[in-house]
Amino acid sequence: MADVVWRDEADGGLDLVELNPPDPWLTDPREAQALSAGEVTITYLTHACMELKLGSRTMMFDPWLTGPAFARGWWLLHEPPSDWQNRLCSADIIYISHMHSDHLSYPTLKILSERRPDLPIYVGDTSRPVFWYLENSGVTLTNVNVVPFGIWKNVDEHLRFMILMDGVHPEMDTCIIVEYKGHMILNTVDCTRPNGGRLPHGVDLMMSDFAGGASGFPMTFHGGRYTEQWKADFIKNERKKLLNYKAQLVQSLRPKIYCPFAGYFVEAHPSDRYIKETNTKNGPDELNALIRKNCNGVTTWTPKPGSILDLGVALKDPSCRDAITDPPSDAKIYKDSWDFDLYVQDLNSAIEDAIFKHKSWPAFYYTWAGFKDYNLVIRVIETDDDFNPVPGGYDYLVDFQDLSFPSSRPAREHPYEEIKNRIGVMRHVVKTGLLWDDLYIGFQNRLSRDPDIYHHRFWNHFQTQLPTTPPDWDRFLQEMEANLPPDAGSPCVLS
Repeated sequence: MADVVWRDEADGGLDLVELNPPDPWLTDPREAQALSAGEVTITYLTHACMELKLGSRTMMFDPWLTGPAFARGWWLLHEPPSDWQNRLCSADIIYISHMHSDHLSYPTLKILSERRPDLPIYVGDTSRPVFWYLENSGVTLTNVNVVPFGIWKNVDEHLRFMILMDGVHPEMDTCIIVEYKGHMILNTVDCTRPNGGRLPHGVDLMMSDFAGGASGFPMTFHGGRYTEQWKADFIKNERKKLLNYKAQLVQSLRPKIYCPFAGYFVEAHPSDRYIKETNTKNGPDELNALIRKNCNGVTTWTPKPGSILDLGVALKDPSCRDAITDPPSDAKIYKDSWDFDLYVQDLNSAIEDAIFKHKSWPAFYYTWAGFKDYNLVIRVIETDDDFNPVPGGYDYLVDFQDLSFPSSRPAREHPYEEIKNRIGVMRHVVKTGLLWDDLYIGFQNRLSRDPDIYHHRFWNHFQTQLPTTPPDWDRFLQEMEANLPPDAGSPCVLS
């Protein structure tokens, strides 16, 4: 039977995608050659960003090195090395695994674009392009390369890499195998089931996420079963399951060295103190201890910003003191300040945009979004940072059965969700046509639902399938100025 992964279809269904061949890294195999000290080094910078020196080449993974991710919800836990800008702009190759902003960081890439706009960046051929927002981001990059899945990309005579899709989220998630002189480095990043579960065994270095906590569920939910105790019990159980899954994956793949990364973020903004306190995460040392207990012979590495793994030395003798170099004793490990005002003010600048002076903007926006013919009614409420309704803010219903905007909930039986969004983030998302991950994964809303069920079609659409071009707000304003009717009926604003 062929190996397959599931792919979301536009109608909300699922489609099978065959992995052919299922083990593409076995194509054109290469014998491992001896590595000299310093020939292959891996330096941890922060979160999911690793710098790989591979002979004469330097490759960087997922550079999120400044600014927030998911609007204003995630901030870097670790302080990257002070020379991170030079490191970034000196790389030969950058791999970006997927479109989430803790991996594709436009604040970081803006700095790159000012010095090296032509630096080669490689991404997988996902159904939603990784760089779908580039044209409207204000960042200029001229050398973005989309690579087919399961094909070796040769860099030089010794170095090549292969990008693979995720088996659960093939529309956006990818992972990568980097091979140098026959030595493989496997980075599964955030993939839930990388390559449908088919991965190389015995790689020299494996790295993966570990922390959990990358979702608004259940911390941002209230009502019904969502008591503080239920949330705490759920989170504890889910983190334990993730920890065991990662340990079992390492046990089955038997890499020589394992490194947990891509989980070093913090909900640092003062308004998100509740999330920071309740959204507990797995620790890297906790996972590494479990791996050492269950996987005899696997060396583990808990990285610190600026710490360096010398692969050649570590493979010969993992206990050698030169295998891992820690950062200087006076190096700053954890961030203790962030440029909150700079980024929050930028988001909040959307609040006074001319779009929102017209009550028909929700109809224009949701028509653009293109989601309908689904029995769901939502109530959207604009709030302040504490999720209290903003005086004069919008409060409206959307009935996705016929994409109408009623003044009250319809008489027919229907599922219902109430979504309170921080006004600055919501209006920024609406104005720019960004995905709702900024709201949901970024902890920028509070939700309740009746009945308490997950509407996959709705959330999948607004998180992964919105149009790749933003709403034409210029046309909307022209219509308003000409006093022409909008594309759909105006919503009834409840407050």
